Amino acid sequence: MSEGYDIAYFADAGFVRKVCSKCGSGFWTRDYERDTCGDAPCDTYAFIGAPVLKEHSTEEIRELFLSFFESKNHTRLKRYPVVARWRDDIYLNIASIANFQPLITSGSVPPPANPLVISQPCIRLEDLESIGRTGRHLTMFEMMGHHAFNKRGGEEIYWKNETVQYCDEFLKQLGVPEAGVTYKEAPWVGGGNAGPCLEVIVGGLELATLVFMDLEAVYHGKGEISIDGQWYRKMDTYIVDTGYGLERFTWASKGTPTVYDAIFPIVIEELLNSIGLEHPMQSYSNELIEIARLSGVMTRRELERKLQPQLPEDFFVKVMAPLETVYAIADHTRCLAFMLADGVVPSNAKEGYLARLVIRRTLRMLNSLRCEIPIEELVAMHIKLLHGSFPELKDSTDRINEILALERQRYQETLSKGERIVKQILKKQKELSVDTLINLYDTHGLPPEFVNEVASSIANIEIELPEDFYSRVAKMHGVEEPKQVSDPELARLKERVRAIPKTVRLYYDEPGSRDFDATVLDTFDNFIVLDRTLFYPEGGGQPADTGVIDGDLNVVAVRDVDGVILHEIEGDTGKISRGMHVRGSIDYRRRMAHTRHHSATHIVIWAARKVLGGHIWQAGAQKGETRSRLDITHYKRITDDERREIELLANEMVMRNEDIKAAFVERNEAERRYGFRIYQGGVPPGKELRIVRIGNDEDVQACAGTHCTKTGEVGPIKVLRTERIQDGIERLWYSAGEAAVRAIQARDALIKEAAAVLRIPEEKLPASVERFFEEWKQLRKENERLRAEIADLRVEHLKLRAVDIRGMKVISEVVADATMKDLMRMASRLSDDGFVVLLISGANGSVVCSVPPSAATTVNAADVVTHVCSVLGGRGGGTATSAKGGGSRLDRVEEAKEAGLKVIASRMSS
Repeated sequence: MSEGYDIAYFADAGFVRKVCSKCGSGFWTRDYERDTCGDAPCDTYAFIGAPVLKEHSTEEIRELFLSFFESKNHTRLKRYPVVARWRDDIYLNIASIANFQPLITSGSVPPPANPLVISQPCIRLEDLESIGRTGRHLTMFEMMGHHAFNKRGGEEIYWKNETVQYCDEFLKQLGVPEAGVTYKEAPWVGGGNAGPCLEVIVGGLELATLVFMDLEAVYHGKGEISIDGQWYRKMDTYIVDTGYGLERFTWASKGTPTVYDAIFPIVIEELLNSIGLEHPMQSYSNELIEIARLSGVMTRRELERKLQPQLPEDFFVKVMAPLETVYAIADHTRCLAFMLADGVVPSNAKEGYLARLVIRRTLRMLNSLRCEIPIEELVAMHIKLLHGSFPELKDSTDRINEILALERQRYQETLSKGERIVKQILKKQKELSVDTLINLYDTHGLPPEFVNEVASSIANIEIELPEDFYSRVAKMHGVEEPKQVSDPELARLKERVRAIPKTVRLYYDEPGSRDFDATVLDTFDNFIVLDRTLFYPEGGGQPADTGVIDGDLNVVAVRDVDGVILHEIEGDTGKISRGMHVRGSIDYRRRMAHTRHHSATHIVIWAARKVLGGHIWQAGAQKGETRSRLDITHYKRITDDERREIELLANEMVMRNEDIKAAFVERNEAERRYGFRIYQGGVPPGKELRIVRIGNDEDVQACAGTHCTKTGEVGPIKVLRTERIQDGIERLWYSAGEAAVRAIQARDALIKEAAAVLRIPEEKLPASVERFFEEWKQLRKENERLRAEIADLRVEHLKLRAVDIRGMKVISEVVADATMKDLMRMASRLSDDGFVVLLISGANGSVVCSVPPSAATTVNAADVVTHVCSVLGGRGGGTATSAKGGGSRLDRVEEAKEAGLKVIASRMSS
């Protein structure tokens, strides 16, 4: 018997173990005549047109599952967001077990309940090209899961026997015949863990997986078990990790040709009506059922070769292709409903990149069908249909509509610029590799289909597009880049302090203290380690405290190494030795500046969320003494009115003098009470989190920084400015406390000085500046008109100074006070009249050469300008008929003019 599958329930319930005659996998069945495992491609879909479960809606099956496991003493959990805020290694929630990785699965943190049951919306984008085509793939799906977390040496919750028994009982409740289910052995590996796994197959369709996670990877040295060349060892925990596919259960209960027909019938009908097509089931039901039945065992090309001869001509092109596109649009728009409602902001990075990928793929497909239903209407339709199960989605409808309208506009702007970009690339290379296509998509947002259309139309080049293009791109951006862990200095320090007790952090217990007494535990290099300290170590965007130890040892930096705080001393540690009693003093003014700015950061992000929307998420922050910055996710520029409203709300919070409370809370309890918004500043490790709460929990975050005890202590908050630092990320600069007062004073002084210069009262400054600006614009227009007149006069004068070189009229002159614009205007007029023109500005060294088209084969304007600019110590370029440039050597303008004239003469003589 295969190791790990010796499950007593199988024998007790009348199962026999067999080996599949096609794939060689072990499987368990009550059908003694069966010789295949039941899974595709060993068996076809038997449930198409003949449902194998009692018919239920998606909502009914979800409730049946959750209620069933509640009856088995499981605690029902609410869904987690589809954006994995509690993880720093993945962006999107890919499985129900992802809710509990890595801290709970490793045993570092207890689970929120044990055992538990959940129906978790998940998103996977690794098979984008398969969506719509295979009949079973989805970008967003609900994974119903029940989980039990066991610890070796402790009381076992339950393990393999109960897991299989629960599954068998649930399938029986849904009407699956006892002989109709097979359990296929399929060892599971993923995310650094492994274990035995059973795939639950009914009617040829895999409905669930039962994973028994009990191994962890060993990356250094030898483990206990080797799987595909990787060593594993037994985990301290062993976990029941199950995944029941909600949409697949619905599909199996309805027996429709595809999973899309089972779960998106209303959206599909709306899309088909909008493009004037009837559902092919009305005319080709037998054909579609046969295609669906075989789609699990054949590739698309195999299907076409087998079935096309018995189908109408071009059936897969004319019937299947548009239908599959409709399926994909229905799938993608439901995925977007969850992504955007859960706070993802489309951008060029992280989860925002993945959202934009799905949006633009959907827009391209809508365009290909000439469907006039806006993408936001389709998403809104899903939200309405999902309201009974996910009422929270409706709260985000207005924001989603605005985001998608903006994204549609940006996509059109991208395409309008894209043709020029592709043309420029095709000038340099005649073939476009996959890497080039990916770069065009990543850098410029150009879909490969669009690139192919442009290349075909302007250069008659057909590009071979990889079928898995979008999946490749999604995979590249699906996980967080691993952080650099190779830091020899940090490793050395960790080893050095390994035996030293953790430092008592007085800055939490005595936030108002300036001085403290401590005992020296160690000194090495230029570091001092104390048993207790007021010095805050750098972290969380807050700089370290500075100050002195024993009166004359300057502390210039402070760092935390595995809970031991190192005080870096300017110079060496001198007289300090182990066991000494010392007195430390922090720079309290600096500390309070940082403290006010840190509390202000929490207040500002609260205000930004109130003004801009619940999607606001901290993307970075840095606190300083005089000003701080906060980066937030947002889909458009912050307006001046919004900036002022954020500032007003922040100061109202300050004036309310609300409590700011900090306390250590058990992680699960913190997540249960406050949700995943506590991870605004990142995901700290550990069973307990330091939770900072403002007022009546208006803002709650896991934060290790120093904070005021009342919002009133922060003082005034001045939002200095906002800027967009990258697509989807807005930065707010602000000052708090004394720094804010100084910033306001500096701005007042600037206004006062400007008013004094203009000799007007300050309150009249805006109107006066606007009047002066309008007058300046009028004067500038008048100046341009006069310069044009002067240029016209100069043109006539220059014509009189033309020289004849082999029958061609040539003008080469230095113009005393001309701008580049003046030179270009005059050169254009003269070349239109048949002159070869070289003009140099005596004022700034600008150079312009213009050649009539009739003379361009003899004299090249770019060649002339290159020679002239080299004399002037500069450079230039252009075309054969028009070129410009310049140089800084104004003392050589006459020499440059003669050099240019010689080039013209030599070209006309050759």
